[in-house]
Amino acid sequence: MTENIRTLFLEGSVYKLFVFISLFLSLVLNGEFYTQSLAVYSLDTHNLAFLGSLVVLLFLVTYLVFTLTLFEWNIKYGLIFILIVSSLSSYFMNTYHIVIDETMIQNIVETSVNEALDLFSLKQVFYLLFLGLSPSLYVYYYKIIPLPLKKEFFLRVFSLLVILVLIISIYFSFSKYYSSFFREHKVLRFYINPVYWIYASGKYVGMQFKDKQEDLQIISDDAKIIKTKDAARKLVIVVVGETARADRFSLNGYKRKTNPLLEKEDFLNFENMSSCGTSTAVSVPCMFSIYKRNEYSYNKAFSTQNVLDILSSTQEIEVLWRDNNSDSKGVALSIEYEDYKSSKNNTLCDEECRDEGMLVGLDAYVNKHKNKDILIILHQMGNHGPAYYKRYPLSFERFTPACKTNQLQECTQDEINNAYDNAILYTDYFLSKSINFLKKYEKSYNVGMIYMSDHGESLGENGIYLHGLPYFIAPKEQTHVASLMWFGKKMQKELKRKNISSLSKNTYTQDNLFHTLLGMFEVQSLVYDKNMDILN
Repeated sequence: MTENIRTLFLEGSVYKLFVFISLFLSLVLNGEFYTQSLAVYSLDTHNLAFLGSLVVLLFLVTYLVFTLTLFEWNIKYGLIFILIVSSLSSYFMNTYHIVIDETMIQNIVETSVNEALDLFSLKQVFYLLFLGLSPSLYVYYYKIIPLPLKKEFFLRVFSLLVILVLIISIYFSFSKYYSSFFREHKVLRFYINPVYWIYASGKYVGMQFKDKQEDLQIISDDAKIIKTKDAARKLVIVVVGETARADRFSLNGYKRKTNPLLEKEDFLNFENMSSCGTSTAVSVPCMFSIYKRNEYSYNKAFSTQNVLDILSSTQEIEVLWRDNNSDSKGVALSIEYEDYKSSKNNTLCDEECRDEGMLVGLDAYVNKHKNKDILIILHQMGNHGPAYYKRYPLSFERFTPACKTNQLQECTQDEINNAYDNAILYTDYFLSKSINFLKKYEKSYNVGMIYMSDHGESLGENGIYLHGLPYFIAPKEQTHVASLMWFGKKMQKELKRKNISSLSKNTYTQDNLFHTLLGMFEVQSLVYDKNMDILN
């Protein structure tokens, strides 16, 4: 009896192993796919057969992927890798209702250790141990009985043909359903585990090589600034925010006073600002690139001059990037860059290094470059989730009780909102402190500040958390971002402040930043589009 069980389950051909692992993946690690499918196709007598066919189709497609990609030299290690990654994918999809597409793969690759630790939990360990490593041990100890080369070739080809016939048969048997599934409900395929993350990984790898250029494409070799002899120099700070949605700023009508300090300032608030992407990896390089959201791609951005490159190329503007986030996402490769994520540079660190630490030492930088215009970019940690409670010092915990875990499902909606709003309150303080820094230089510089968050955040609306959904399905909470500008008196006069006050109601996107920065520094160039300059 024991020998029969061993023969049945612990040894045999590779195709038997493919069947077992495909069944496990399709039945156990696709909870979010089935949940999303049931939200579209209700569980009733009309849909029951189709929903059953989805389970079978998922099994067949997974088996097909294994048959096409796994061969003698990589079978076990390939399956183990897929099982481990799929268990973690299942955890994140089930917990935060996100999808693992190529943008999310990019986010994962570029995530720092601290950001990864913010996502760590015991539930994640459970998924990894019981749904990833345990079946991996089964694969490791499974005895694959090799077949003669000809028989192996025949069985592989035969398996592929049978699977394809079955897939086609299922599709045409429920063609009315699958037509809408693939055309009207394309989003559902993003949740298929592991097929979609494997596809997305391949797409991401392709992004790294497609149209790569060894030399940076120069789009503005004519950039220059023409100033009168007595014209005041400019000192501008651009704060790149993190995960700040517009509707959580009291400046935009939010019921809580999350911007008590900014409300005392004379500023230009943009109520209708949309992001270029739903993740830092997309939005940050996109907002500084010449490409609009519908034109933007990873390769185009990193092979083309961005606005900071152009400003620096004039030789009249000193550009500095200080980062308290993961990094500049490739934007600051050719300008001065300083890392403020550790106490090595940042003097204001407790549980983590604080955004306001990026202001320390800027006086020395300004004095060092007093004969030039100066642009300083400060990249915030901001509201980076899900550990919102870490994003602010304890003294800013005004809204209580706050969620004190990265496992948002363990907190009430009020606790999540409180932690998130406290982090917005700290951003208000940081922006106010940045303005006060600039005010010291009003006599000798035309000073100004631009604040623009990279993307928004879902806080449980419709069961969705965090950010990173594909743009075409992303809710407004992930794309409607907080943004404002503040100007010193000289800059206000130069920009004719009364004439630009009405701009706050207009609709803008991060596409406008490229041309607005060129306009602020009076850069003359053929790439400058005055119609895209918010302040023109």
